[in-house]
Amino acid sequence: MPIRESKTLCDNLHLSRRELVGMVGASALTGGFLPPTIGAAQSNRDGFEVPADLQREMYAAALNIAKSKIRGGNADSAYKKPFVDAAFSNSIFLWDTCFIATYAKYHQDELPIANALDNFYNLQDSDGYICREYTKVGTPFWPKNHPVSINPPLLAFAELELFGQSKDLVRLMRVYPSLVKFYNFLIANYRLEDGLFFSDALGSGMDNIDRFPIGWRDDGQGIPLINLHPELFNYDTLSSKWNRQGRSVDFSAQMALFADNLLTIARLIGRRQDIHAYRVFFEATKNAINDKCWNEADGFYYDLGYNQQIKRKHIGAFWTLIAGIVPRNRLPRLLAHLTDPNQFWRRFPLATTPADEIGFSPLGDYWHGSVWAPTNYMVIRGLRRYGQNNLAMRLARQYYWCVAQVYNETHTFWENYAPDSLSRGNVSQPNFCGWTGLVPIAIYHEFIRTNHSTSRA
Repeated sequence: MPIRESKTLCDNLHLSRRELVGMVGASALTGGFLPPTIGAAQSNRDGFEVPADLQREMYAAALNIAKSKIRGGNADSAYKKPFVDAAFSNSIFLWDTCFIATYAKYHQDELPIANALDNFYNLQDSDGYICREYTKVGTPFWPKNHPVSINPPLLAFAELELFGQSKDLVRLMRVYPSLVKFYNFLIANYRLEDGLFFSDALGSGMDNIDRFPIGWRDDGQGIPLINLHPELFNYDTLSSKWNRQGRSVDFSAQMALFADNLLTIARLIGRRQDIHAYRVFFEATKNAINDKCWNEADGFYYDLGYNQQIKRKHIGAFWTLIAGIVPRNRLPRLLAHLTDPNQFWRRFPLATTPADEIGFSPLGDYWHGSVWAPTNYMVIRGLRRYGQNNLAMRLARQYYWCVAQVYNETHTFWENYAPDSLSRGNVSQPNFCGWTGLVPIAIYHEFIRTNHSTSRA
């Protein structure tokens, strides 16, 4: 069915400074739970309406694709219980699985997401290490001694997503020791003397975003990579040699979020003796990010390199929102970058590399601009944590509408989308549910659902 593009598609995308300042007064949301659904009626004349029958079609299609990707079981050599898969390759992937939880939480009876998370706990080393990717036979794809092996540490976030629907305290008590061991492993191995964390570009999940200073050449100071599977993946670039020399604003913020989520879990399961340590770590990490990564002149958070800010903007800076570490007086300036149509808020929001940055591609080129479900959802949740409900609604509805346009043309969901046109990213896989399933399911539940649409399409 054709969907008419509103005349206001590209109008009013950029909030004025006055509007932003006016929104700052809303109270922040705390804890690890999703706030109540915001009714779509608040924003039903914004030009981004998707017909109810297409909403239902998208929902059913995403659920069916996700169910078709379930694998594992008694006959599997490594994964003995059926689990919902990231659907990218024969490997299992950590942060993909964590974001799948954001929509599989609504269908835990049909999408065995708990088993998918358990796969990583079952493969955890005794020192707490969890690789970001395991092969089909359950062996690490990447070496432990290189940060390429570490994905965004979102397991506690994912568990709280499931708990928000299941209220399963027994599961939280069971997985808590594994979460704590992983948390402690990351602190012991990736936290440096300034309280920030170093990482690897590919390990960060934003594969081809350049994280090193412009003009940098390998100085031999990074942790050298031993590629365990060179026949399958060649990772021999400048990015693979840049790790210990820098600090990552996104990984640092994710660790603050990890502590905040563990604090919530500890409170829920009665581990009150653990809460103080999480609070102390959270505050220390928050202060380190705000002291070292915030640029007052630019109003933005940057990665560091050799104790200097690396002035290359990317979507990872907005992990500071969902982590709850942005001071209120800095929020309007940070959000001004987010809502600027010349930066992140493109026709198909949000670009992962902004349009005013070196390397931006209007076609996407993976993380050189493509629009990705995990980062969009991260920003939406961060906005809601700060009480920016109108802006969260605007982003969620425009993003959902854009995905619907591409679905209407291609009859599927894509790994990522082009920022400057209503089309898939030029490097993207189809039938990707996978984490793109969170758009037709999670965003539908939390922002789109109306009285004439059922939650179980």
